Amino acid sequence: MKAPSLDLKAREVMNARIMAVNRRAIGRDMAVHLLTGGYSGLPVLEREGELIGLVTEFDLLKAVLDGKDLHRVTAEEIMSVVPVTVDEDTPVKEVINHMMKWNILRVPVVRHGKLVGMISRPDLLQKMVESHLICVLGGS
Repeated sequence: MKAPSLDLKAREVMNARIMAVNRRAIGRDMAVHLLTGGYSGLPVLEREGELIGLVTEFDLLKAVLDGKDLHRVTAEEIMSVVPVTVDEDTPVKEVINHMMKWNILRVPVVRHGKLVGMISRPDLLQKMVESHLICVLGGS
């Protein structure tokens, strides 16, 4: 029996509660957000909500290795330009394929270039497990 979860759209799996920063956010503050919030990356947004980048744990670690002071370095200096985003109507199967192809932990979900949510690997796995249990138990 095919699990219905692959027929879902990104908007049905995404987390719409997003912790984001602006381009002037300080490295130390971003590290604290990542550690206390359990995130692996923070979207970097313009004032209008336009996604311009992502600061990951890796970006912060690389900044330290490069000798940058986390009390001074900004998101703009260390962020990764986001190479992959998905639209909120993107099928989950396509989202998974993008994440596997680019070996990324999370993918931003956008509507007209503005961030509306994030999908992480755990979000997807949780939805797959929930859908499988519903199928097995015969629910809808």
